[in-house]
Amino acid sequence: MKLSTITSERLMQSSRVVLKIGSALCVDQGMGGGIRHQWLEGLCADVVDMRKAGKQIVIVSSGAISLGLKQLGIDPMHARLEDSQAAAAVGQIQLAHAYHKMLGAHDIVAAQILLTLDNSENRRRYLNASNTLLALLQKNVVPVVNENDTVATQEIRYGDNDRLAARIAQMVSADCLILLSDVDGLYTADPSVDPNGKHILEIDELSDKHWKMAGGARSTHSSGGMRTKVEAARIVMGAGCQMLIASGCMERPIQALQNGARGTWFLPSSTPQASRKQWISGSLKPQGSITVDDGAKAALALGRSLLPVGVIGVTGKFERGVAVYIKDQSGVELGRGLVAYSSDAARSIMGLRSDVIENILGYRGRNELVHRDNLVLISNGSN
Repeated sequence: MKLSTITSERLMQSSRVVLKIGSALCVDQGMGGGIRHQWLEGLCADVVDMRKAGKQIVIVSSGAISLGLKQLGIDPMHARLEDSQAAAAVGQIQLAHAYHKMLGAHDIVAAQILLTLDNSENRRRYLNASNTLLALLQKNVVPVVNENDTVATQEIRYGDNDRLAARIAQMVSADCLILLSDVDGLYTADPSVDPNGKHILEIDELSDKHWKMAGGARSTHSSGGMRTKVEAARIVMGAGCQMLIASGCMERPIQALQNGARGTWFLPSSTPQASRKQWISGSLKPQGSITVDDGAKAALALGRSLLPVGVIGVTGKFERGVAVYIKDQSGVELGRGLVAYSSDAARSIMGLRSDVIENILGYRGRNELVHRDNLVLISNGSN
């Protein structure tokens, strides 16, 4: 099968795609140091085509610090943390405006999302970020994500947008992550150093040899390198998401991939949905339990979400977003799920219709106590 056919089919089967853009692609590395408008317009044209094909797109874009450093006249090789933070504040507004203008020319709304490492490691902040991203996608908005370098300190930084993109792919249960940079994939050895280095087309299981193949950053405009890309692959493969490392040096990089441009595919052994279900059922320790009536039990068996009206008991002390047991009136475990409310809030709304939640709690939360996407039934073998 042709490379263009393989790539086209994999992209066609992906309904939610995260695109990571390297600094060297969207920022002029010459003396000007400004946004490469023609290249970015080509990328946005690719996004338009992907959207027409029914795909939801999230963009993780580097470039803010590079833009700001140039404008402030700071040498990237000698920039201190506070210099980079100041540069990010200057460059971020330029970058956001560029995406807003270029996507807006195609009647696509763009949204700016700034995150730190803490947002993906703190459970509550992770949920807030995930819910915001998913809400934007449901509204047909293209989120443009970057690390919040203006406020992030060394200990709460990702340090590169490859791993940030991988965490975003996890957050939104993406089918595919595409890392566009100045390299067209992983080689057995760095081809700029060893002419015998061979390009690798597919990897379905990471091993020590792949880590040894990965080198450091190739550009002063980039904080990442091949090792960060392989680390990103480890993260997303565990989440059931496929990943492609490809060159973005041409003006229509996604179109070029569909026409046969090569890259390296990292292929997971399961889907995002299956990996998430496995994570809920096997990796998380439940911190409480919810007892449901027979009507809710029947609804769950049909693949529906758990609504407050079907809950007759809440046991334990827990915060929203944690795993809980779901049990029937006899105490038999039906499954496990991620709860959308704390134990105190769940007790306040159990047995009530979803449309009265706001009146009881004073705020409008989710209609479901446990959404079906965050629920695994185990007593009847269903998932």
